[in-house]
Amino acid sequence: MPGSLLQLRATGTEPSVAAAVLALSVLSLVLSLGIAAVLVRGYRRGPGRRGMLALAVGLLLLTSVPELLRIALPSVTGVGVVGRSLVVSGCELLGLATILWTVYGGWSR
Repeated sequence: MPGSLLQLRATGTEPSVAAAVLALSVLSLVLSLGIAAVLVRGYRRGPGRRGMLALAVGLLLLTSVPELLRIALPSVTGVGVVGRSLVVSGCELLGLATILWTVYGGWSR
């Protein structure tokens, strides 16, 4: 019944598995946005905390943006599976690089 109310259709799996995957994706987005908000608040507390902002950007590029790209690219564009994988992996790699850059000195050099 909930699937018909939301008009969701699961192909290739049980609707309960699809709902669980969707719930976990939403939870991942909420948690990463919450952590990024805490980091941005730390950045706004005073000068010299640009690393907090860079960590927030890296976290968003590593978690939230790829989740959204996995949904948006096939829905809005005609990008295929390989193209989507390249874009998502590139975004995750950029997020990891940003976090590593911040951890190992970043702006303090």
